[in-house]
Amino acid sequence: MPSPFPTTSRGWVGAGLFAAALMGAVFTAAPEAASARELRVCADPNNLPYSKKDGSGFENEIAEIIADELGAKLSYYWFPERRTFLRNTIKAGHCDVVMGIPSAMKMLLTTRPYYRSSYAFVQREGEAPVTSFDDPKLRKMKIGVQLLGEDGVNSPPVEILARRGIVGNVEGYMVYGDYGSDAPLSPIMDAVADGDVDVAIVWGPIAGYFASREDPPLQLTPVLFDPSQILMQMTYDMSIGVRKGDTALAGDIGDALRARRDEIDAVLARYGVPRVDKPTKLGEAR
Repeated sequence: MPSPFPTTSRGWVGAGLFAAALMGAVFTAAPEAASARELRVCADPNNLPYSKKDGSGFENEIAEIIADELGAKLSYYWFPERRTFLRNTIKAGHCDVVMGIPSAMKMLLTTRPYYRSSYAFVQREGEAPVTSFDDPKLRKMKIGVQLLGEDGVNSPPVEILARRGIVGNVEGYMVYGDYGSDAPLSPIMDAVADGDVDVAIVWGPIAGYFASREDPPLQLTPVLFDPSQILMQMTYDMSIGVRKGDTALAGDIGDALRARRDEIDAVLARYGVPRVDKPTKLGEAR
């Protein structure tokens, strides 16, 4: 997010925010007064690789870049990414900005995208890569998938597998995970590394970040556009969200994204975010 690579969650496009976007109705409250020199961001305090209270997530770093470009003080309102995240944060007036929102989200006004990612097939190093949902290997493999929300709503890969009759060999992992751990989004990646599943289908930023931290590292194969699944996307543009009507703020943030694009691309590259758009050369180099 918050939840796709998502469908937001973001775990799924995003742990979280994708889940919030798809599952939760939101209601607008009058925003609290905010200083024109303050960039107020709502974020999850324990949601690597996206955000963490100690500032170690890639969205924390990008928020710092945006605040610096705007000459604003960066502040946070922390709230776990759950179904009610948007309602209890930006819609309640506790902040003005949410990072990592699908560009097509209707609940918020979104900026120009700052990256585009995709779901990925995640496997152990050296194994013959799964390249599509029609790969015959999938019918014989144990498959890990992300489930959304506390009630385990299906993510897009689950729906696509089900339409192909691939059900009995699928193992679900909750996007929200164990919030008491340091990395609630990592269990599905650990399952691949430990051999509990043969392949997992994971939203790109989560897959890229944790794949490089497994020993040995895991391999990723992007799940790109499938013309037979027009309504079930595998790739998503990601933006920054503000309240509808905050057009000036959205414009300022969009200008900052454009002005500092090379630095933002470098952050995304350092965190291993798989890209299906074209980063700057600086971003590629790092």
